[in-house]
Amino acid sequence: MVYAVFMSADLPLLPSPPPQLDTGVELIQLGAPEDEPCLRADAARNRARLLDAAARLIAEHGAAGVTMEAVAAAAEVGKGTVFRRFGDRTGLLTALLDHSERQFQAAFIGGPPPLGPGAPPVERLHAFGNAVLRRTVEQLDLMLAAEPSSDRRFAAAPGRALHAHVAMLLRRQLPEADSELLAHTLMGYLNPVLIHHLTRQCGMPMERLETGWTDLVARVTGTQATC
Repeated sequence: MVYAVFMSADLPLLPSPPPQLDTGVELIQLGAPEDEPCLRADAARNRARLLDAAARLIAEHGAAGVTMEAVAAAAEVGKGTVFRRFGDRTGLLTALLDHSERQFQAAFIGGPPPLGPGAPPVERLHAFGNAVLRRTVEQLDLMLAAEPSSDRRFAAAPGRALHAHVAMLLRRQLPEADSELLAHTLMGYLNPVLIHHLTRQCGMPMERLETGWTDLVARVTGTQATC
């Protein structure tokens, strides 16, 4: 199975998890190779300055206010500097989500059960989906703005890590099933675009989404839903 390690130059690298944790065999690097494992001190400061500027723009104007030009102006640097560091707007917004991704990954790889190891696979699936739902609602504007284009949606490192985790849990619960395809089915329920539609356009309460996730997992795994 595969997990991504989401790395920011201004954050310490995550240590390699001990063998008993749910680790993967491939590390998916987020960002350009020259960004890792560390940047020069001045480059790291510039990167942090750009991210701070982007975060201020989101706080003041929402994610829609974050453009490469606006970030460059807020950070008082040339636009080319922003493009060289992050590639494009999606890369910039993905970097803003990086720290949250790292924390969440640490929770489902090595945190306490039921989200982390130590609980049965179905219980972990229930906890995982509900945690993703809550996190997505909290960061919905930023996630929507950072949503990859159609040709990158299923290849982007964050999504690959979450899909791999769900596939692993399904494989443990349903060893005869096609866990890769079933994982795509479950992850579709957790897509930020769908969550935006259901919560903001349809006014659906979070309790209903969580109940729906529990029911979906129960039906896919053939287990009794628990509240």
